Amino acid sequence: MNLLSQILIGFIAILHLYILWLEMFVWTTKGPKVFRTVPKELFPKTKAMAANQGLYNGFLAAGLIWSLCIGNIEWSKNIAIFFSVCVLVAGLYGAYSVSKRIFFVQGIPSILALLSLLFS
Repeated sequence: MNLLSQILIGFIAILHLYILWLEMFVWTTKGPKVFRTVPKELFPKTKAMAANQGLYNGFLAAGLIWSLCIGNIEWSKNIAIFFSVCVLVAGLYGAYSVSKRIFFVQGIPSILALLSLLFS
């Protein structure tokens, strides 16, 4: 895997670790500042749901980090492609079902990583 791919994969993994932290641990305190379109009274009611979503974001981050730790270049690239596609699908679905902004936060970085992986 080339350096650009590793940087992009690392960035996306860090982004998903941030989302995990936000949704699992500080949903009711920091969440209202990040998700301003959601009424504040919904944050306590949706705490368990947000934690579940955060856990899934953690799985995405774990897979991406795993891809960076694999010594075999072919396996490393294949795992990175798989988890980057997962992030892209999540970004597309989030854009469709929640907010177009999700595509720019999750989808665009995953597309860039995929392009870097596929053309390296």
